[in-house]
Amino acid sequence: MPNYTLHINGKERSVTADADTPLLWVLRDELNLVGTKFGCGIAQCGACTVYIDGVATRSCQMEVSFLDDVKITTIEGLSEDGKHPVQEAWKEIDVPQCGYCQAGQIMTATAFLNENKNPSEDEIRAAMHGNICRCASYNRIEKAVKVAAKKMS
Repeated sequence: MPNYTLHINGKERSVTADADTPLLWVLRDELNLVGTKFGCGIAQCGACTVYIDGVATRSCQMEVSFLDDVKITTIEGLSEDGKHPVQEAWKEIDVPQCGYCQAGQIMTATAFLNENKNPSEDEIRAAMHGNICRCASYNRIEKAVKVAAKKMS
């Protein structure tokens, strides 16, 4: 198996994996970064969202062999102390129920708010549309994104 040097959360990490191994499994199984979740395996639910060079990306479909010279950020790297404004808004609004989708929701919301500092309700819904919440906490997610936008402006 080939060796790869990945730039994850500001650190270089070496892994040995088959070229077609999805980043999700490298993160979880090889590097013990388990905040990124497996939801569907077909890039449709958003639970596995990470940043690749600052762009929200579904890690379940991103092969490790394509990740040379990119910066990867997981939920663990969003904030060392869990005090990113989106994380703070999530806590303030008490968004999580089961919590399973929350890392992907937070990563998607943060990427969106980095690009749109003052979103409308429709823009929030459109940005978060691809992230599935099994507990149907969509109203609280939307409210938390609004609160986070104010914290980030």
